[in-house]
Amino acid sequence: MSWIDISQPLTNDIAHWPEDQPFVYETTITKENSGSVNIGRITTSTHIGTHVDAPFHYDSSGRRILDLDINRYIGDCQVIDLSEFDTLSAEAFKNKLTKPAERVLIKTSLRNNPKYFPENVPGITSDGADYLNTLGVKLVGVDTPSVDDISSKDLQGHHALYHHDIYILENVMLDSIEPGNYELIALPLAIAEADGSPVRAVIRRKEVSHG
Repeated sequence: MSWIDISQPLTNDIAHWPEDQPFVYETTITKENSGSVNIGRITTSTHIGTHVDAPFHYDSSGRRILDLDINRYIGDCQVIDLSEFDTLSAEAFKNKLTKPAERVLIKTSLRNNPKYFPENVPGITSDGADYLNTLGVKLVGVDTPSVDDISSKDLQGHHALYHHDIYILENVMLDSIEPGNYELIALPLAIAEADGSPVRAVIRRKEVSHG
């Protein structure tokens, strides 16, 4: 099975959080001028495109990127479709997720459009995080910019997941992905002191064993 890229491409017109740093790539040294190489420079937020959150993002005493276990970002995952639900609650999860799963990627009703920043997204509720914990979930990924509603200030979903030590992956692209069992790789960059990091997220469908 081939790997499938579920990352948002980082382009100069990618959508970003209001008032946050836009992504900018520019070639600051050219082969014509240097005689040997092209060299680019990027300016960006750590929460651009497909990215992970470290607890320091929403808790000043929380762990930062280099404190996190990279093994959480590699391994078996389950893709579920919750596009019919307005919130990612325990009731919603119970409709599509009943067996233990270490990593879960969630398709919502939001269509993948990296150039559009949504006004509203379905957030993960406290009881939703509680339910994921009962199934042993250690990482949750969403196809939205946040596990909370865009206007949220208390970040209930972030803190509820943090309470259960469930890692957060945001802005994965799942429109063309069928629900089922996959392998996931979504490694953050090793940015010292960072509250988050862009990732290149890829999945691969797991072979079905016929015994």
